[in-house]
Amino acid sequence: MEQIVTSLLCSKSFEFKALFSIVHEGLLARNAAHGGQEMLRLRTYDKLQTLVREGRVTKTGKKYKGVRKGLLILEDILKNPVKHLPFQAATAAPSKSRRPAKPKVAEEAFDDVEP
Repeated sequence: MEQIVTSLLCSKSFEFKALFSIVHEGLLARNAAHGGQEMLRLRTYDKLQTLVREGRVTKTGKKYKGVRKGLLILEDILKNPVKHLPFQAATAAPSKSRRPAKPKVAEEAFDDVEP
């Protein structure tokens, strides 16, 4: 994802084939291309479509162009995940160790009930 964001931050529009070539070269330079080229192509296309759905990339015909503001926010999240942890912790599932408090029942509510 980082390589896709970095590639799309320039002001150019790319067809997928050209964008994938840039992403693949960048990953090879970092020695981060694992799983074969075809699988990487599929994962790149899937992530690109996710960025389009989120509005961080616009698609015009067959060309993709990054929305600078959205990509800069995503780049910050990818580079500084610890900085964004409070948001993630707030959306996480509650801990199982906490038990819900038992409701307190007033004793006066049972005064009129005969045994």
